[in-house]
Amino acid sequence: MGIITISTNGQASAPKKKRILLNAFDMNGIGHTSVGQWRNPADKSITKKNLDYWTDLAKLLEKGKFNALFLADNFGSHATYQGSHAPAIRSTMAAVTKSLGFGITACSTFEPPFLLAKRFSTLDHLTKGRIAWNIVTSWADTAARAVGLDALPEHDERYRLIVPRLWEGSWADDAVIQDLKTGVFTDPDKVRLIEHEGKYFKCVSAHQVDPSPQRTPLLFQAGMSPAGAAFGSKHAECIFISSANPRVLGEKIKKTRELAASQGRDPLALKFFMSFTPILGATEEEAQAKLEEYQKYSSLEGSLAKFCGISGIDVAQFGLDEDFPKDPNDPSLSHLTLKQREILTIRPDGYSSWTPRVLGEWSAMGGNSPFTVGTGETVADELERWITIADIDGFNIGHVVVPQAWKDVIEFFIPVLERRGWLGDSNEYAVPGGTLRENLYGTPGDSRLRDSHPGSAFKFAALNP
Repeated sequence: MGIITISTNGQASAPKKKRILLNAFDMNGIGHTSVGQWRNPADKSITKKNLDYWTDLAKLLEKGKFNALFLADNFGSHATYQGSHAPAIRSTMAAVTKSLGFGITACSTFEPPFLLAKRFSTLDHLTKGRIAWNIVTSWADTAARAVGLDALPEHDERYRLIVPRLWEGSWADDAVIQDLKTGVFTDPDKVRLIEHEGKYFKCVSAHQVDPSPQRTPLLFQAGMSPAGAAFGSKHAECIFISSANPRVLGEKIKKTRELAASQGRDPLALKFFMSFTPILGATEEEAQAKLEEYQKYSSLEGSLAKFCGISGIDVAQFGLDEDFPKDPNDPSLSHLTLKQREILTIRPDGYSSWTPRVLGEWSAMGGNSPFTVGTGETVADELERWITIADIDGFNIGHVVVPQAWKDVIEFFIPVLERRGWLGDSNEYAVPGGTLRENLYGTPGDSRLRDSHPGSAFKFAALNP
């Protein structure tokens, strides 16, 4: 895994490493992945309300040839730990870049499809096709109550995708004619109403934005519940996935690719990204010193509040230094779902003790995903281990302090990946100035959904033969 063989004219060439894509993982708020670091003088999270933070970050990331800036979002407070939320208490960047993509998180549970489709088409126009939608359904009833619902819909019911019908099927590619003599901007015969009536949303309208460069933004999906995996294998182009262990992650990726293939999709067209936080230095000693400095500002309570809020597990039922069971069938875990038991019992490699305290300290450095401390060479070794074992296609690079985390990646880490051949022949965008989908797949001139994607069935020509 991680090595592909290219054939030319029937002759097998030497194995070639697939290009690994790097996204920067951020959110407009403090305590995104590393709770408590806003107090660290090296961290600039409190300046995120200023536009300069974002424009400077976008320019920095494009300088380092990052694939995209992946922007997370949150729709409710973390109110699981100790049964309370007390412990827990985006187009301008495109104007200063040409190739960097932007992944925007939006919740399909709460937002009407018509408004969501309109917003993303506008953003796709403004960025010249560099927008991705990270599809989430929300995991917290606190989010449901924030928008006037008593609770979230049933989990499987939340995965309903209507917007491709608006993006792909409402306008013909040649609907916009801009005829100055007749004064006709759009041919009305080439714009159709989309009619949908479902359990939660109803829509009868033509899409209100003419076709954007990608039409459908690049589709990310986060989460690997059974419903999430089924949805992702059918609809997602990229899946944001995480695990504390590469072997467990690899099995999930393998099964999801197989599920995609069973639905007629190219399994290799489905790209998997995991969150990974490097703590880098010019030397091992320098990197270790940074870790020790970061640990001074981490919040154990805040980290546990975030973990519990996302997982739905209140680890306060265990003593702070009490080891979690290793067996997912342990009686003390019987009230948890299978996924929750898996989250709690799978330990990162090298951890013999796994208690609420150790979990909180581990997740304080980059969130609920692996982190590695060392030089660029050390971190690249660990990253290669995940690529090889789990068949990962890219990484959402997490952070402890911002924007220094990504400056360190550009200075210490990316040059090592270049030398090892993981960033293609040269660390350049596959299609400079191209759309996000062109750069993901390395396909100049092809910005649209792949033909095997089910959204292609809604294309105007398919619906209006």
